[in-house]
Parts: sequence; C-alpha cells; structure tokens
Amino acid sequence: MCNKQLISGFENSKVKQLFVNDLATNARWDDFVFSCENTTFFHRAGWQSIIKNVFKHETYFLYLENDGEIVGVLPLAHVNSRIFGNSLTSLPFAVYGGVVANNEVFSTALEMEATKLATKLGVDHLEFRNLKRKHDDWPRQDIYVTFRREIYPTDDENLKTIPRKQRAMVRKGMKNGLVSVIDKSSNRFFDLYADNVHRHGTPAMPKKYFDALIDTFGKDCEILTIVDVDKKPVSSVLSFYFKNEVLPYYAGDDFSARELAANDFKYWELMRLSCERGIKIFDFGRSKIGTGSFSFKKNWGFESQPLSYEYCLYAPGGIPQNNPLNKKYKLFISLWKKMPISWANYIGPMVVRNLG
Repeated sequence: MCNKQLISGFENSKVKQLFVNDLATNARWDDFVFSCENTTFFHRAGWQSIIKNVFKHETYFLYLENDGEIVGVLPLAHVNSRIFGNSLTSLPFAVYGGVVANNEVFSTALEMEATKLATKLGVDHLEFRNLKRKHDDWPRQDIYVTFRREIYPTDDENLKTIPRKQRAMVRKGMKNGLVSVIDKSSNRFFDLYADNVHRHGTPAMPKKYFDALIDTFGKDCEILTIVDVDKKPVSSVLSFYFKNEVLPYYAGDDFSARELAANDFKYWELMRLSCERGIKIFDFGRSKIGTGSFSFKKNWGFESQPLSYEYCLYAPGGIPQNNPLNKKYKLFISLWKKMPISWANYIGPMVVRNLG
C-alpha cells in the first residue's frame, strides 16, 4: 500500500482540475510545462482531449496554483476494464508521466489529491510513469527502460557514434536509393504501422488517434516516411518534438524494409533532420528488457536508463502485467497474427483502448 503519511495534510490545498474547453487555463498549463525543467511531452494539456475524445476515458488533469500561478501539474486518466483492470494512471498511452512541480511540497499536494481521487473511484491501483524513482516504499515495475542520447552538431559526428555494423546498415539504405519525405497526413504511416503490429500479434491504435495527434500538436507531431526508388513507402515513423528533444514514438515497416535497410535509414534520417533543426536530444523511447526493440536500440550505441513506474495498490494481485511478455497472452497473440488485417484493424481499437 502507499505511504499513509503522504495522504495526510494539505486539506486546504489549491489543487484544481483542468477542463478541455477552458482554453485560457490550457494555455497556462502548457506555459508551465514548457518552462519547467522535468516535464515531458506527455505532460502537455492536449493529451486530455485526445484521451477523452478518442478513447472515451475520464480524465483528471490536476494542477496546483500558488498566488494565481501554476506551480505543478499531474495528468491522470481513469481506465476501467473488466479484462485489464481498473486503474488511475499518469498517463495512459504515454511512456512518461507522473507529478511535475516546482518543489516537493507542491508535488506532495498533487499526489495527495491523486490518492483521494483513486479511493473515490475505487481503482485497483494508482500508477505514476516516472522517469526517476520517487517512493522507495511503492511497488515498482522494472521491465521498462528508455534510451536517450545527445545529438551532435554535425552529420559526421552523429554517424560516427553509431556502431560499425549498424552504420553499415544505414549506408546500405543510402545505396538502395531510399529517400525520406515528410507526410502531412497519417495515411501512408497508418498502413505501414497497422501491418507491422499485426505481424507481431498486437492490436493497432485507431487511425483517428493518429489524426488527433497531428491536429492537436501540429508541428510538434511529425511523420517521416521512407520511400524506395519506385516511390513506394517502405517505412514510417511518427515523432514528437518537445523543447530540444525528438521522440520517435510510433513506427511501421513494410515486409521489404529489412532487405532494404529502411528501418535503419529511417532513424538515421530522423536524427540527421533533427540535427538540422537544432534538436539536441534523440529520445529513442521505451522498450521492454530482452525484446527485439531493446536490442535494436542497444545496437545503435544507446545506453538504457531504467524507468520508475511506481504503483499505489488498493487491491490484491500485485502490479498488473498488461504487456505482450505476459505468458497468458501468448495464445491471443498467436491468434491475432492469423486474423485478417481488416478484422484486426476493426476490432483492435476496442481492445487497445483498455490497455492504456
């Protein structure tokens, strides 16, 4: 259970709730997010409308005011599923989250409000997807890591940081005549993404989710697509831009991408173009330890950094394991791969909305 001392005091706290239609406060929220050192792209106010409108989950975006100024934020969403459990999370569909505040007093006030809300909603657990550990006495998920590295000022410097074998794959992609294109719509990306996740036996996000990301975040959400010499799209990635960072977040590849080295070329192009834009950090994102994604990022010379997903448990059963590594989903994954992709794309959004 969570620390009892945490939820005492602050009865007269100035914690308030953000609402989607309150445009002025939404702007103030984002002003704080962009000015505070430890925030992430997933703390932005726009996630509230996406989670509410696309996935139909109740959201509770809490913020703390001090003398009329926002000094802390905590984005939360309630996902209640008969199959995958009842949770209050910061933040579903995001790799990072949790409380961000100007000091520990403000942070504790927001966490206290979250525990009150969790009790009121009757959830099984409260989850904070922290970058760094905050509570030594809270149970912690230890299967996830993230990969982040500096982007150097020149292409030559960045290419040299890639280990020899992976660098050879990048050069192979160049020799194969691959070209990168910035797409204005999600159409080509979604076809590659949906086919890719289907081959791996996992449900795809709905296309309207990607359209909502583009509409909500504008220039800070961009799709880079790789085409071959025949102008056929073979690989694509949707990335987020935040402060001085680029975060490739969703990706998809054609079956031919491996032979063409399109996947390697894609991430090199993203790094190269980010360098041109003055971006300083390449955030390769979250992976599960021991997976192919984990190995791929290690092969690029990135060092893993553990993520501290922390839980306040309100029901027996321990930390939920709603991920493909859970052996109880093995049969589901096998059957999903065999399902016609048209069916998978129709049914998938109904499944994935409950995973968070």
